[in-house]
Amino acid sequence: MTKTSHLAFDVHAATIALGLLDGSAGKPEVWEIANEPAVIRKTVQRLRKGRDLRCCYEAGPCGYVLQRQLAGMGIPCDVVAPSLIPQKPGDRVKTDRRDAAKLVRLHRAGELTPIGIPTEDQEAVRDLVRAREDARRARTDARHRLTKFLLRQGLRHPAGNWTMKFWTWLKGVSFTRPEHAKVFQHYVDMVLHLDRQIEDLEKHIDVVAEREPFKTMVGRLSCLRGIRTLTAMVILSEVYDLRRFATARQFMAFLGLVPSEHSSGPKQRRGGITKTGNGHVRRILVEAAWAYRHHPGISSRQRKLLTLQPAVVADVCRKADLRLTRRYRRLAARGKCSQVAMTAIARELAGFVWAVAHVQPA
Repeated sequence: MTKTSHLAFDVHAATIALGLLDGSAGKPEVWEIANEPAVIRKTVQRLRKGRDLRCCYEAGPCGYVLQRQLAGMGIPCDVVAPSLIPQKPGDRVKTDRRDAAKLVRLHRAGELTPIGIPTEDQEAVRDLVRAREDARRARTDARHRLTKFLLRQGLRHPAGNWTMKFWTWLKGVSFTRPEHAKVFQHYVDMVLHLDRQIEDLEKHIDVVAEREPFKTMVGRLSCLRGIRTLTAMVILSEVYDLRRFATARQFMAFLGLVPSEHSSGPKQRRGGITKTGNGHVRRILVEAAWAYRHHPGISSRQRKLLTLQPAVVADVCRKADLRLTRRYRRLAARGKCSQVAMTAIARELAGFVWAVAHVQPA
């Protein structure tokens, strides 16, 4: 007769601390092994003899390699959210072995929250979309370095930067010192190189968006004002499947767009948004929310996309357009600053994103 045992891994690049609890044992057995597939396989095969193993480890920089190896061996493994692991405020000693022992006790008690695990294809698309985001941030830094260098030399374009006029103006900039000319050319080349990298990544993302399982959902989400192919791909690559959230409130909480609260007794205290969960989707929805400052209406792009969608999708998009625009105007009339208003709009926009994904054609 096999007994149910819990096995926790505290995973690091070179080593793994393991915590094992058999049945109702009070104190876990803890030891360390090398983080190598062959060593892990040998250790787990030895432990599974006479045991029904239930494994877990924290999500982290080592990814899902361990989970996929265990799944290939037929052993269930939860990858748990680190931010939702219960903590003792008075516990100030942290070691790998103590972490493994704590993790296995909490796993047996059912106090850990597993996260959604992407397939290898989903993870590859997510990495592609994040690479574009990394390149965008690098380009912003490169642009800042160029403009600040010019400013130190007393050069400033009178109109806005990064327009066609700005690039024409740059071609006429010259320096008397060869060192300055070399630095200037280096900064310009960096910006142009990153422009080409971003353009190439976006083309590849567009190709991925044109095939299933992304094509149908990208078409639906792009019908919402403020959301286009790239925005839809950020949402889908990070969330994997919008249908795994039973309610819109769960999706909003996953994005950290719900208000924080610290209430006790008769006092209720609510603060800013929690900012937990996925920051990539939260940021992209806040950016999309700025589209609802303007008068509600259907653009030619939206009208073309809606002809390819069921009528129920068009109804949801129309409701979103009217509701979010009215919501912004009410917040602006109450004197709310733009950032607060856009965060509130983004929270409700997340609800409509969830609704569009869940609608069923009549």
